[in-house]
Amino acid sequence: MSTEMPPPRPQSEALQILATEHWSLLATRALTYTESLGRVSMFLGVLSGAVIALALIAQADHFGPTFIAIAIFMLAIVFFVGVATVRRLMMLNFDDFRWVVGMNRLRHKYLELHPELEPNFITSQYDDLPGALETLGLSPASAPTLGTVFHGAVTLPGMVSVIVAAVGAAIAGLAAVGFGAPTLVVVVVGALAFAAALAVMFWSGRRSFRGYGPSYQPRFPTPK
Repeated sequence: MSTEMPPPRPQSEALQILATEHWSLLATRALTYTESLGRVSMFLGVLSGAVIALALIAQADHFGPTFIAIAIFMLAIVFFVGVATVRRLMMLNFDDFRWVVGMNRLRHKYLELHPELEPNFITSQYDDLPGALETLGLSPASAPTLGTVFHGAVTLPGMVSVIVAAVGAAIAGLAAVGFGAPTLVVVVVGALAFAAALAVMFWSGRRSFRGYGPSYQPRFPTPK
């Protein structure tokens, strides 16, 4: 049996393999964005269809008991679709984080092969959370506070969560109307339902991010 080491691969072959993987990750990120927008469009389509249907029912029943019963049922379906959409959007964000980490690792190898190119890169070569945030265009200094209410509100899952919480508030308000509650009580019940639904979804998103992002084991952490 021969004990000779195989000859090292030429740099051009290594760069070609790395570039192929890099383009594969870019294509996968594009598919992730496409699915995210498609999920949001599907939810908004369901919501719009439900609102149009309820408008037609309201004209026939004049906001009577039949309208309230049908509205609660239809909005409950919309609420379920919205919660599922938010959950899927968070999963897609986690997938996107993974693809960014992969590209950062490839970029690290590029700079190992050609360190003289380092001044030409504006994205990170490190695969920890600060490195991924830098590649995504976020300040690494925001990593300890990422996932707060203020940041979550401007993300795609956060914005959809606000709409879903509004649907939940409408369900609670209609239920209060069905029980004959006065207007003030209906408004208070709706506001409390909105706040509770929004808080639960933001808390779930924050917990999911905290459990996924920082626990990811980096191979090339950012130097301190």
